[in-house]
Amino acid sequence: MMEFGPAKKVAIPNRLRMRKAASPATHAHLLRYRTWWIALLQVVLVFCALLLAWLLRFDFSLPYRALLFSAAPVLIVIRLAAIERFGLLHGWWRYTGVSDALDIVKAIAVGSVVFLVVMRFLLGVTAFPRTIYLLEALISIGLLAGVRLASRILTESVSAFGANRHKVVVIGAGSAAQIIIRELKRQKSEYDVVACVDDDESKAGIKLQGVPVMGSVDQLPSVLSGDPVDEILIAVPSATGKQMQRFVQICEQCGTRFRTVPALRDLITGRGNIREFRDVHLEDLLGRDPVEIDLEAVRGRIEGRVVLVTGAAGSIGSELCRQILEYNPGKLVCVDQSETGIFYLEEELRQLAAERKAACCVADISDAERMRDIFEKYGPKAVFHAAAYKHVPVMERNVQEAVKNNVFALLSLVEIAEESGCESLVLISSDKAVNPTSIMGVTKRIGELLIAQRPANGMRSVSVRFGNVLGSNGSVVPVLQEQLRKSQPLSITHPEMRRFFMTCREAVSLVLQAYAIGNAGDTLVLDMGEPVRIVDLARTLIRLSGRSAGEVGIKFTGLREGEKLNEELFYGSERVCATSFEKIKKARGELAGWFELERRLDELKSSLNTDSEESVRSKLKQIVPEYSQGESSTPARKSRKYVRLSLAERLGVSVPVDGD
Repeated sequence: MMEFGPAKKVAIPNRLRMRKAASPATHAHLLRYRTWWIALLQVVLVFCALLLAWLLRFDFSLPYRALLFSAAPVLIVIRLAAIERFGLLHGWWRYTGVSDALDIVKAIAVGSVVFLVVMRFLLGVTAFPRTIYLLEALISIGLLAGVRLASRILTESVSAFGANRHKVVVIGAGSAAQIIIRELKRQKSEYDVVACVDDDESKAGIKLQGVPVMGSVDQLPSVLSGDPVDEILIAVPSATGKQMQRFVQICEQCGTRFRTVPALRDLITGRGNIREFRDVHLEDLLGRDPVEIDLEAVRGRIEGRVVLVTGAAGSIGSELCRQILEYNPGKLVCVDQSETGIFYLEEELRQLAAERKAACCVADISDAERMRDIFEKYGPKAVFHAAAYKHVPVMERNVQEAVKNNVFALLSLVEIAEESGCESLVLISSDKAVNPTSIMGVTKRIGELLIAQRPANGMRSVSVRFGNVLGSNGSVVPVLQEQLRKSQPLSITHPEMRRFFMTCREAVSLVLQAYAIGNAGDTLVLDMGEPVRIVDLARTLIRLSGRSAGEVGIKFTGLREGEKLNEELFYGSERVCATSFEKIKKARGELAGWFELERRLDELKSSLNTDSEESVRSKLKQIVPEYSQGESSTPARKSRKYVRLSLAERLGVSVPVDGD
């Protein structure tokens, strides 16, 4: 069923209430009454077909009337039996299609054969004209199919002239557009498709389901200038992010509401239906082509095995859980310290898989005894470690806790996993681990070094480094969306801040691929595409909200503690090596060795409860010499003149700045 806008909550429920109000006996009586009328009409049509065939055979005269009227009852009974056998006694002729026409042909063909056998061999009526058998059959097919077609045309014509019909234009003239137009043309649809536009020049002037292709997408404003419509429907599921940006910009030029079908990646995974339109999402504009991963390689590492995910209630963790279930693990163990998060995750996973497939545990990964109990109980063979403190400014004010959770809880987890016979462990790292300027970044880097340098001891450990996940909990997109909902100016730290972005599903798909191809100690880096300016991201969100940048306003607040203007995916000293998968690279750098790292980790651990934050930072820098706080000290007021004079002019927005 198609879903376009809010569901109608009056007409359909009223009909349902009327039906429920009627007793079963009354309802059955009405159905029988209706069936009799349908049968009677078809009896008349069959008799008319026989009579017309007779007239055609005998030059519009009626000789041998006794033979005609004696054969008519036999023919009618046989025809009705065949019609009923092929399910043609219903009266829903407004939905008549090709299948009904085929059923009519089959019913008439079967009935004609039976009529011939009965007349010639059972009743011995050899005088019945042989041409009548064929003529009557052809005319019966025409009348029975014609009355159904006329009924459909009439109901659709009446519906087309009904009130509250919304005129729409469809972007796209491919198979998706054809499906949409066919569905919208059905009776009771509120939508009237008046035109299509498509960039394929060869389609200009053709008609899809009677709807003309009026030109290219760029010509849409001129197409609508003379005949405005209520809505534009984007029916291009294979559109890339850049193509969707272009479609949205053209729709905005038209000043018309627009919606889209789900993206191809959602159709492939079954997360969307091509008959369901929705608003354009940020992911549609920034997303790229679907990630084609080696399904068999991933399945071979997961199917039948017990898999454990830490941080399972978070954005990355929960998506990991969903995708891992697609590969039929023996059991999925979900661990998170958030009791509320585990509650909602458990409810969701219960709908995706049998209850025995997933076990949800509330646990703090830094609690070694609790984690050891979980490993002993379930015996996981693969671990995806997504639990970490990730908010940069918060961790700058909670240095010791960041180190405990992001470094030593990881070390404890690796040791417990090895002891329990785990085969593989994957650490989810971050681009903030490259030349870190924050506590979060430097602790993530130490995690990468730990995975790369610690002796394998029978367990294959890899770390996977990537950038921001679009829309993850607490990230920039949800914050900006909340400000939009509250009609507040959007807060951005710096006009030139750029970040790498990837959709959550794409990131997790690549993490699973990295898990399948990685070797012990590898640091694998996902292809993140080009970095995106946060201010451009904000402008996109404003456009999707239906407002202008001038109405909303953008406020630049200055870099926060630990933040960088630009993130990086590789150190300058790292060698970037190809892997067997194009979108995953391997980073190789100079390593000090496990014994040196272990000694410095012991010193760091000893300092957590006795030394100051600055002393802890100093020991972190000894482990990661690239760690620097340089960019985090950029004062907020330093760039405000630039913001007002250059960026505001380029964007054409109001930029309120406190203190001016």
